[in-house]
Amino acid sequence: MGKVKSLYVCSQCGHESVKWYGKCPSCGEWNTFTEEIRETSKTGLSDVQKRARPSAMPVKITEISTEDEERYYTGSKELDRVLGGGIVKGSLVLLGGDPGIGKSTILLQVCSHLGKVLKILYISGEESKRQIKLRASRLGVNCENLLVMTETDVEIVADQIQNEKPDLVMIDSIQTMNFKELSSSPGSVTQVRECTNILMRVSKSMDIPCIIVGHVNKDGAIAGPKVLEHIVDAVLYFEGDKQMSYRILRAVKNRYGSTNEIGVFQMGDSGLSEVENPSLMLLSGRPKNVSGTCVACTMEGSRPILAEIQGLVTNSGYGNARRMCTGFDYNRMSMLLAVLEKRCGYFFSSMDAYINVIGGLRLDEPATDLAVSLALVSSLKDIVVPEDVLAFGEVGLTGEIRSVSRADMRVSEAARLGFKKCILPYHNVKGMTLPHDSDIEIIGVHTIRQAVESLGG
Repeated sequence: MGKVKSLYVCSQCGHESVKWYGKCPSCGEWNTFTEEIRETSKTGLSDVQKRARPSAMPVKITEISTEDEERYYTGSKELDRVLGGGIVKGSLVLLGGDPGIGKSTILLQVCSHLGKVLKILYISGEESKRQIKLRASRLGVNCENLLVMTETDVEIVADQIQNEKPDLVMIDSIQTMNFKELSSSPGSVTQVRECTNILMRVSKSMDIPCIIVGHVNKDGAIAGPKVLEHIVDAVLYFEGDKQMSYRILRAVKNRYGSTNEIGVFQMGDSGLSEVENPSLMLLSGRPKNVSGTCVACTMEGSRPILAEIQGLVTNSGYGNARRMCTGFDYNRMSMLLAVLEKRCGYFFSSMDAYINVIGGLRLDEPATDLAVSLALVSSLKDIVVPEDVLAFGEVGLTGEIRSVSRADMRVSEAARLGFKKCILPYHNVKGMTLPHDSDIEIIGVHTIRQAVESLGG
């Protein structure tokens, strides 16, 4: 019997301590330390870990060939875009999201496409085989190459992977997996880390791609995110309200592609369907001849996406004016309000201000500053921004409009969707090339005041 040792582990970053802390000294989060019991006298690796260890022989980098790199196309262009072109052999992908947002659904849809040519092992620790069969029937998934297994012991799972030698493995979910040599409960940081390590060794040694589903905590992050992000090759998040039909798949980490790409899906009775034109979806139902709304163009990887930004400014009924943002950074909104008041003479000190990005999209790019500012001024002065006007540009602290990247692509996307006027930084106008059949009007501005004046305000 090994010597028992009690440790306190942070559920956010995995920091270990011999005593309890109210605030984690590593990540700064409060009330995240949980007590775990583990045995310390055992040395060496378990039998499964030893069998799964890849070859440790060093190889010259000039002798390593990448010509045989193969990716499995999932049958979904949106998912392949986020993954960087498909699933790489031997990769470990972590898929996270809120309960009911569509994680298991998209996995079964991938099985439906890849199961025609590949052998897939689907391992579930949450549902019975009958439940999985009922969902698969509803989604129209019926292929002979799909093997279903319900198990929570990670050692048994690793043995089955080595025996069956599938082309693709799916784990739903990692929080249900249990490594019996650890005394901590399933779902704890230690269990999640060790189980993922075992799956990673098996996946790398046998060159089998593995997709792992991870639950999220109350803050919307995967439990033990800092621990898992260092182990896996790609981390994908499903975003969006599960009460709404639209879902956004975003890559937080990707060793085989860009982390700026997003995939847009729509949840229906038959599962998740791709949204090939997100801009048209986000602009559907836009009100006409109403103040406080402006369209912005943001770049998500190599894709320009148009989104409607709504601003509401009203008299404050309290001593302190309220500020609220949905889909936009609160601190950046406060900065834009200060610039509009100091540099342009629009007073918001005694006014409540609200910003909302339609469609559940999260805008983090500074290029959306100009559209947010115009929406706020439009609501304050009751000036209607014409529905065929688009604006983008970064706002500086002196009220200047700074240039942004890929302005040509943004304007081309706006012209394709029928916009007639585009307000953008003056420095981006120089050298801009547009399609010959485009009749969109380009307005270059130096300051926010010039942008408002171009609207007639």
